[in-house]
Amino acid sequence: MALQILIDNTSTNTLSVALDGQLDTLTANDLETSIQTNLQQDTQTLIFDLQNLSFVSSAGLRVFAKARKTLKLRNGKVFFTNPTPQVKKVFDIVKAVPISEVFASTEELDAYLTVMQTEVEDNQ
Repeated sequence: MALQILIDNTSTNTLSVALDGQLDTLTANDLETSIQTNLQQDTQTLIFDLQNLSFVSSAGLRVFAKARKTLKLRNGKVFFTNPTPQVKKVFDIVKAVPISEVFASTEELDAYLTVMQTEVEDNQ
């Protein structure tokens, strides 16, 4: 099964990537290329929407790890929303993604980001 990659540049510093299909050895390079093409110098937040991701292999996990490393170097963050049960199970098994970066829904992520930004504003 192919992987559909839907890109949404929601703001100048946020890139959202929705995945539909299977992220495996055959499709991991497509995702990596898409991220490299769409990631801007000022991108600080990368959000993967996994609602329609039915499978992830070790090749897919490597793409996620590389994206996390890239954003970490620029003091940015990567978040994962709406993981399917099978993808969440893979994350749990291999401990590939810190639990603090996985959210059950986009709304849950938005609430978290609101709290984080409020804390920064309160400390200024």
